[in-house]
Amino acid sequence: QVHLVESGGGSVQPGGSLRLSCTPSGITFSIDVQGWYRQAPGRDRELVATITGRSTMNYADSVKGRFSISRSDTTNTIYLQMNDLKPEDTAMYYCNVAGRKGKSWDRYNVWGQGTQITVSP
Repeated sequence: QVHLVESGGGSVQPGGSLRLSCTPSGITFSIDVQGWYRQAPGRDRELVATITGRSTMNYADSVKGRFSISRSDTTNTIYLQMNDLKPEDTAMYYCNVAGRKGKSWDRYNVWGQGTQITVSP
């Protein structure tokens, strides 16, 4: 029932731009943090960017100044604007939503299906 729908992946040349979208569906808990993570072949999953509320953002050092995360308050959709893409940005990108529910504030995490970003000449 609960899932995240990701879109916007694709292939681009170095220096190009892409924008990812992630729309939650069936979320029944209160959202605390939303973010994007990525995993390249042979590498660990790493944080790309997170957003808490509407104005608190956190970025990996490798993407600062190039990527921007934002969200829609009406739909809870989050976006990742990726500019000046580099070959090292090539990875599978995953959307994540974390939140709480219930009297005891049980924690929940939901992951998207992933979308491939390939940056090559």
